[in-house]
Amino acid sequence: MIKTWSLAALALLSALPAHALDAHIVRQLDALAPDERREQRCDIEAMDRIKKDNKGEFKPDKVIAYTFSQPVEDGNAIRAPGAVFRSAGDWYRLKYKCETGDKGLEVMSFDYKIGSKVPREEWEKYYLYD
Repeated sequence: MIKTWSLAALALLSALPAHALDAHIVRQLDALAPDERREQRCDIEAMDRIKKDNKGEFKPDKVIAYTFSQPVEDGNAIRAPGAVFRSAGDWYRLKYKCETGDKGLEVMSFDYKIGSKVPREEWEKYYLYD
């Protein structure tokens, strides 16, 4: 139940800039295993950057790092070449590289590329939803 609640709390963070993680959110992230913490933190960063960098074109409310392929971790870095994000009810392909600090909370570097919209007829195959 804590993990479910943690993930729900993380979804609410999408509107917050990366530097705005408050103590409550840090506690929620700390409750996760290190690899889950890093992935969730990088997903939050992806939503923040996409929203900020694309000046209102996208309003991401969900990122899934493993839709088309599993993320690859290397120390404090994670590469998610098969990620997706949801914006205004549509899903888009996403690739990102993210490096966090030792605790997985501070994002040290982040780079991403938005891909094509995922056709609705493929959503069921990849477990995507409205």
